[in-house]
Amino acid sequence: MDFDRLAAHDPVEVTDEQREAAVVVPVVSRSDGEGILFTKRADHLQDHPGQMSFPGGGWEPEDDDLLDTALREANEEIGLDPQAAHVVGRLDDIRTITHYSVRPFVARIPDREYLPGDGEVAEIVVLPLSELTDLDNYESEHRDHPHYGEIRLHFFYVNGYTVWGATARMFVQLLELATDWEMPPEPDRYAGPDDDLPESVRDEVS
Repeated sequence: MDFDRLAAHDPVEVTDEQREAAVVVPVVSRSDGEGILFTKRADHLQDHPGQMSFPGGGWEPEDDDLLDTALREANEEIGLDPQAAHVVGRLDDIRTITHYSVRPFVARIPDREYLPGDGEVAEIVVLPLSELTDLDNYESEHRDHPHYGEIRLHFFYVNGYTVWGATARMFVQLLELATDWEMPPEPDRYAGPDDDLPESVRDEVS
C-alpha cells in the first residue's frame, strides 16, 4: 500500500449532520501481505446489525476530537491500544442514513489476536488485501436510493464475508488512494429502490 499517497490526501469534511462518529480503518502487515481488519456487528444492534464494519462509534463529550473517538472506540471494541495505532492518513468523511457524519482514520496496527471487547461486536476478522482487490471477488450496482438518490453500491466477497454499505464506500476510497486497484467503469447491474439486494446481504436488512 502507498501510505505516502494516502497521507497526502486532503480529505473532504462533513460538518452539518446531526451526529458525529469516527472509525479506525486498521491495516495489518503480515509476511504474506497486508490485511484489513473488520468487525462484524452484533445481530441485536438497532443500526446495521450483522454488517461488516470498521471499529468505531459516536463522539462522546469526553473525547478531545474525532481521532480520540476512533481510538477510544477501537480500544473498547477490539482491545486496540491507542498507543499501538500508527495513523497514516484520513479518508473523506461520509454521511450515513442514520444521520451521522463518519470520519475514517487509516492506521497500521500490530499483527496480533484481537477479541471482541463489548456487546456490539460479534466477530473480528482480518481479510487479505490480495483477495479484497481481486475483481473476481467484487461487484457493484447502480441503485436509485431513497435517501441518497442515485448511488453506486459496492460488494466485496471474501472468505464467506460480505463487505458493503458505508464500510465498502470508505474501503473503495482507501483502495483508490493507496493501491493500484481500479473500480470497473460500469456497474454489474442497475437496480431500482425496491429491487432486492444481493442474497448475501439481504438477511442483514430484513
